[in-house]
Amino acid sequence: MPRITQKGQVTIPKDIRDKLGVKLGSSVRFSIVEGKCILEKEVEETKAEKWVGYLESHKRTDEFLEELRGKIKDTDSGDGE
Repeated sequence: MPRITQKGQVTIPKDIRDKLGVKLGSSVRFSIVEGKCILEKEVEETKAEKWVGYLESHKRTDEFLEELRGKIKDTDSGDGE
């Protein structure tokens, strides 16, 4: 049975680490549910997943960019600009 150290640390048994896929540097989360301590591995987001839904816009990309940058002048209009 693992024991808590003076620093509040405990060794997670190898079979549990293996089942959770917890390795050196992994992040874990502790929670208390109905008086029991639950240990969960934090699921890491990919760089792309981090931004999914960030803008929550239903606009097309070109519409969004036009709103940010303003309307692009037509260079073939022949108006001398």
